Amino acid sequence: MSNRVTLEQVEQLAAQLLPPEQLKLMAHLCEQLSTTQITESREESARQEQLAQVDAWLAECDTVAESIEGEYDSAEDIRKIRENRANRL
Repeated sequence: MSNRVTLEQVEQLAAQLLPPEQLKLMAHLCEQLSTTQITESREESARQEQLAQVDAWLAECDTVAESIEGEYDSAEDIRKIRENRANRL
């Protein structure tokens, strides 16, 4: 049992409102959507910034790994950890 309503049901209810109340409803919906878009945009920017920081850190790890002789490759280990985390998101 879903408590969700259809668009048609909402339209029927909105049609029962007086025009000033319909305008208030529209303004409220527009404000909610605008806020949602701003929040999503900020979250995406933060995600992109975090990815850039991780990429810079991996590049630094590559530099350190190149200076170490032997079989140890910490940058590759970190990449695998990053890929595992990304797959979980």
